[in-house]
Amino acid sequence: MSARLIIVGPPGAGKGTQAGRIATSFGVPAISTGDIFRKNVSEGTPLGQRAKAIMDAGEYVPDDLTNELVRDRLAEPDAVQGFLLDGYPRTPAQVEYLDGLLAEHGTGIDAVVQLVADQDALVGRLINRASEQGRADDNEQTIRRRQQVYQEQTAPLVAVYQQRGLVVDVDGLGGVDEVGDRIAAALSARGLAASV
Repeated sequence: MSARLIIVGPPGAGKGTQAGRIATSFGVPAISTGDIFRKNVSEGTPLGQRAKAIMDAGEYVPDDLTNELVRDRLAEPDAVQGFLLDGYPRTPAQVEYLDGLLAEHGTGIDAVVQLVADQDALVGRLINRASEQGRADDNEQTIRRRQQVYQEQTAPLVAVYQQRGLVVDVDGLGGVDEVGDRIAAALSARGLAASV
């Protein structure tokens, strides 16, 4: 069965790890906009060259360019039957664009998996990870700011999908398998069963 999914979650909630697991269990590609940018830049595609110039200047890649990159990626054969988007959409304009893009193919988003977790617990998790990995830039102030930015940017998008009844809230705290099992159960309850 095909599935068109989006995953969202605050920094430290294990979104990247769970994205890969969900995609594997549904037999669809996990599509991260960060990965798309890096791939296009490394391959020197025209879109990649435009994105690189913007990123090298320290700017965010604008919606129109991000949308073009996502459109190209979703047109690839492995994504025709479904996908899991991570890091997209990030703005209301991107939600609108994605709606239009999927409508062209007579499809839409099946569910939005939102990993939820206590902010202090996530901050603690990230501080521990930073000290284990020797990442001095990940101090509590920086981590809390990233959490705040996530809330400011993502809350309006989640609200759009909540109004459509597509958001599945899953507790993001716990072991990788434990959280993965919760996600699988929540999606199954919506009639979205893994294919493998």
